[in-house]
Amino acid sequence: MLRRLHHDQPESFAFTPDNQKWAEAQMTKYPEGRQASAIIPILWRAQEQEGWLTRPAIEHVAEMLGLSYIRALEVATFYFMFQLQPVGSVAHIQVCGTTSCMICGAEDLVQVCRDKIAPKPHELSADGKFSWEEVECLGSCSNAPMAQIGKDYYEDLTTGRMAEIIDELSAGNVPVPGPQNGRYASEPLAGLTSLTEHESGRTQYNASVQLAVDIGDTVKRIDGTEVPLVTPWQGKPANADIKPGKAVTPGEGTGRRAQNEATKSNAEATNKAVPPHNAPAKAAEAAAPQGKKPRTMKTPRKAGADDLKLIKGVGPKLEMMLNNMGFYHFDQIAKWTEAEVAWVDDNLEGFKGRVSRDNWVDQAGSLANDRTT
Repeated sequence: MLRRLHHDQPESFAFTPDNQKWAEAQMTKYPEGRQASAIIPILWRAQEQEGWLTRPAIEHVAEMLGLSYIRALEVATFYFMFQLQPVGSVAHIQVCGTTSCMICGAEDLVQVCRDKIAPKPHELSADGKFSWEEVECLGSCSNAPMAQIGKDYYEDLTTGRMAEIIDELSAGNVPVPGPQNGRYASEPLAGLTSLTEHESGRTQYNASVQLAVDIGDTVKRIDGTEVPLVTPWQGKPANADIKPGKAVTPGEGTGRRAQNEATKSNAEATNKAVPPHNAPAKAAEAAAPQGKKPRTMKTPRKAGADDLKLIKGVGPKLEMMLNNMGFYHFDQIAKWTEAEVAWVDDNLEGFKGRVSRDNWVDQAGSLANDRTT
């Protein structure tokens, strides 16, 4: 299929402050000089912001990553996850048309989209709220027929329910995603027939749906405010403590704002009341001391700190972490014992095991010797 940029393009693109921070954080996942590896998630965030991927957005991302425009364009036009033309302001609906869904009625769902949205795929509805397309397998074959709307799956669909979902979205309401026939996930509608010991301890919805409802980010485009920006790979503790709550019941007819307000009490209490089955083991593991802390320095020597980035596997973020821990010089690291290596390995949040994996002690010893010869 030939994929071209849309003929009508905006003049410019800029990330919102929250999305800019998120994009810059993704670039730090990769070694210096390899920031271009972040192109897919950053293009995706640009699409989430605008609804579709514009030429100015592709150019902006290319400039951020130090890429030529054609390299970024190659990625954007290759992957069908990127929409190269305007999509509905409320939702872009992707109907799975592959075998399982096809034999369960996907063609009828497509016809609903033709009737209620637009005759052809990628055309906007008259009110500009919706667009649609038929896509290849979305991997939810046991729940066929299904469609992806926004970031979530709506499964076990009928033509009637598909039409209702479009009407609900058009009215500003957010139908709860997941199976639309009442079953929990992909087990039989009547409930589990095996592994019945896992029947207890469930949240109101299956894990994927529960998270979508708790955060309130179903058809809503990501804007960087849904959850805190965490960068555990930089050595900062992750704080993904999303507070789940009482989810909206299908058919309640609540809008997005009301849905978010409704998710503030029930499941939080449930989660606190039922700790994970392995919580004691994890607590004991966290309490157990790991190795022996090496001797540290409050400041580097008068000659200045060594360039720890010369150690393979140490980038700017790791160097900063090591300095903050009191390690500034190659000879400090070269003297670490096995117990001290274990301590550092365990305390490099987001980089655990890096010291022993890349053999920092021997590397630092060689670099220290080079300094003295």
